[in-house]
Amino acid sequence: MRPETLKLLIDILDATSEIREFTHGYDLTQYRKDSKCRAAVERKFEIIGEACTRIRDNDPNTFEKIDYGHQIIGLRNRVIHGYDNVDDAILWDVVSSKLHPFVTQVTTLANEA
Repeated sequence: MRPETLKLLIDILDATSEIREFTHGYDLTQYRKDSKCRAAVERKFEIIGEACTRIRDNDPNTFEKIDYGHQIIGLRNRVIHGYDNVDDAILWDVVSSKLHPFVTQVTTLANEA
């Protein structure tokens, strides 16, 4: 693993940790009503997606070990380029059901570094 990859993995873990803090105790309805929370979560997904993009481009062997890597990059692109068409339910699904396995995988990769 390249040295800069570890920094990117840590950036991903920091961003996911903040997403969990922002959304703790929320459900989809509360998430939809809280524009600051939505903005913060979207920003963190931008960071996560950009970090995944850099890992993909600079350390493809590590990137291939991230199961949701391509989907996270796609999500980042949707949030940035389709900002006016972001589906809160999709983001909430990622937060509530897909973030934990992603974090587990990224944590394992970071610990291997």
